[in-house]
Amino acid sequence: MQYQGTLIAVSDMEKAKQFYETVMEQKVLMDMGAHVAFSGFSLQSDYAELVGADLPGKTQPNNFQLYFEVEDLDYWQDKIGSTEGIEFIHKAKEYPWGQRVIRFYDYDKFIVEVAESMASVAKRFLAQGLSVEETAERTMYPVEFVKSLM
Repeated sequence: MQYQGTLIAVSDMEKAKQFYETVMEQKVLMDMGAHVAFSGFSLQSDYAELVGADLPGKTQPNNFQLYFEVEDLDYWQDKIGSTEGIEFIHKAKEYPWGQRVIRFYDYDKFIVEVAESMASVAKRFLAQGLSVEETAERTMYPVEFVKSLM
């Protein structure tokens, strides 16, 4: 068995595809109309019809998210914040290991997380004057990883 990715059921394929392609800058690998594949995840319209199930109305369970990493979180927070219809769960917050993260709902109320890559977090700490060892301790990454960024 081989894992093939995540499929999310969307209510408006064109709107969802436009969001992930244009705002989130994901490249469409295959577009079959009702099914659009990106790297690592796919969008599917008319899901209940596809699986032959009478699915109840979609709820917002808040127990699933799509996760993306970026080098410039402030740029992405501004870009996503200027996208009509997007509701932030929270804007940039920093976790104890130094990674800054934003979370928001896409048009179908799926949670999307955009976080700084840990490489960019470590580089930020090194630029702020932390030693390799201090950076490794703060990020919880191995010293070898931090050294590889120099």
